[in-house]
Amino acid sequence: MAQSLPDLSVVIPARNAAHVLPATLAALGGAPAEVIVADCGSADGTAIVAAEHGARIVPAPEGRGVQLAAGAAAAEGAWLLFLHADTRLGPGWEAAVARFLAAPGAEGLAGYFRFRLDDDSPAARRLERAVAWRCRRLALPYGDQGLLIHRRLLARIGGVPELPLMEDVTLVRRLGRARLRPIEADAVTSAEAFRRDGYLRRSARNLALLGLWFLGVPPRLLARLY
Repeated sequence: MAQSLPDLSVVIPARNAAHVLPATLAALGGAPAEVIVADCGSADGTAIVAAEHGARIVPAPEGRGVQLAAGAAAAEGAWLLFLHADTRLGPGWEAAVARFLAAPGAEGLAGYFRFRLDDDSPAARRLERAVAWRCRRLALPYGDQGLLIHRRLLARIGGVPELPLMEDVTLVRRLGRARLRPIEADAVTSAEAFRRDGYLRRSARNLALLGLWFLGVPPRLLARLY
């Protein structure tokens, strides 16, 4: 039986995610106290799929940061886990999260999972190693690794930035290296976009967008480029 996490609310922003949500929600099982899908008016039945899997639907304007903020505001748990719609947590995630929550000073920390892709190609393994290096050296996990945070800490750093893009980078930058901790479980993300666009091309584009963000280009413009 999966470990129960009664203080945990999972918040998933979704847009036309009916094809990926079932696996994401099934991987959560019955461990979290609640699962919230913040839907921005999807046209593919995302809300229906979410409801069929026991999630609560929270309508929100389009934009991942706005959707996360709406979901967090509606959540009842003391702990929030932000998770992408195409990212499913790997086996043992419940126990890993329970250990994180039980650690001394956990309420002042935020956790993220190991990045994995659902692709057996060498290119996928190379990207996973690059992400591990980025997290280790730059303390810069992305949203597809999830973010586990106590709502009081989230409030102290200004809440979820209501941005259409780079809300994840903004959050971890506000947290800083000292408050970020890895969680010893996998977050397995769909590699569909990498297979479609090519690993090198998509990785280069993502890196270029990050560089533009650091140079001060507005996130709304970056979202159009994305």
